[in-house]
Amino acid sequence: MTQGSNKTYKVPIGPVHVGLKEPITAWLDVDGERIKNAVIRPGAIHRGIEFMARERNPIQVIYLAERICGICSFSHIVAFTRAVEDATGIEVPARAQYIRAIVLELERIHSHILWAGVACYTFGYDSAFNLGMILREKVMDVLEALTGNRVNYGTGTIGGVRRDITPAVEKVLQDMLTFYKNEFGIFYNVVTDDPIAKARMRDVGVLSSEDAITHCALGPTARGSGLRVDLRWSSPYEAYCDMDVKPVVPQDYTGEVRGDVFDRFLVRVLEVYQSLEIIETALAGLPTGDLMWEPKLTKLLGFLKQADGIGLSSIEAPRGDDTHVIRLTGGQENVTWWKVRAPTYSNAVSWPIMFRENELADSPLIINSIDPCISCMERMVVTDRSSGHEQVVTRSELVERCREKTRRLMGS
Repeated sequence: MTQGSNKTYKVPIGPVHVGLKEPITAWLDVDGERIKNAVIRPGAIHRGIEFMARERNPIQVIYLAERICGICSFSHIVAFTRAVEDATGIEVPARAQYIRAIVLELERIHSHILWAGVACYTFGYDSAFNLGMILREKVMDVLEALTGNRVNYGTGTIGGVRRDITPAVEKVLQDMLTFYKNEFGIFYNVVTDDPIAKARMRDVGVLSSEDAITHCALGPTARGSGLRVDLRWSSPYEAYCDMDVKPVVPQDYTGEVRGDVFDRFLVRVLEVYQSLEIIETALAGLPTGDLMWEPKLTKLLGFLKQADGIGLSSIEAPRGDDTHVIRLTGGQENVTWWKVRAPTYSNAVSWPIMFRENELADSPLIINSIDPCISCMERMVVTDRSSGHEQVVTRSELVERCREKTRRLMGS
């Protein structure tokens, strides 16, 4: 293919590609090696989780919400439980709020280090990838010591948490803080000081501040474009209400914003240091008291069965805003409906802009630069079991059904 011939060819990246963590397809229009346009086609990993929730009570949905994503599983159950607490008026004890914040930051650390390592792997810096994976093991060990599990922790519940921070767990957490303060700087330096790593990320996949606003970018993707957006800062919840958490943006550290992959890398590795400070502050101020609003499960289920209302929650997950909305109907044991909007929904909209005028070889790095979670994003219902009717639903029909449902839920 000769560049400059004014003739483009379509090249598919995905749904299965060595540079992608999860299945998604990017159809790229290329002129030579230069990308002129891109169309993103999700739809390869739908699981129907929201539909499954309608056959479960809120306690059972906790463990379903946890399986939306293997990386930010605790973020999803905190967003879900807070939505239920919003609908029912349940007050969470202060100690439980602090423990939730600590686990959320532990999850952010392991998510960001994993992403940074995968980014290095994507452009062939395998030694940095291996170093990142070694460093990540420490926080995974702490999560296992605190909850008994490395991925799905089973720690959150409606009205509190199910695991306490004992003196033994606190010692493990303090050891982890010391470890990362001494060791994480090595990873930061070998990547940010390496001229080849910098060349592979600088001015690649640029998303300007203006485009980030118009395309509703969230989380580190938006902050990498210089936007000061962080729900822990603008709408604090849990223990963040007692802390001074400020958005991490590149201009505060380098004096400029380019909105490229390097800026998104910089935001994530600097947020690891921020999470360490938050955990240290939360441990120092950890209140005494109960872990749950109601420890007796049968009594809690009875209360939830009588609850009637809509609850909404939005928290700052590792990839950006994670929003859950739930409807409970009085007298019904199961959830009436449940809607989840993971941050990849919004961040994926910016992909076509990031691709334009970049080289084909950088496409996996650009896709990975928003830290996509396709498992979080995919969901739809296409069957009618009551009538046995089967129908192939087109994308435009799904979009219209989604809009009709939103109008119905909003009562318009």
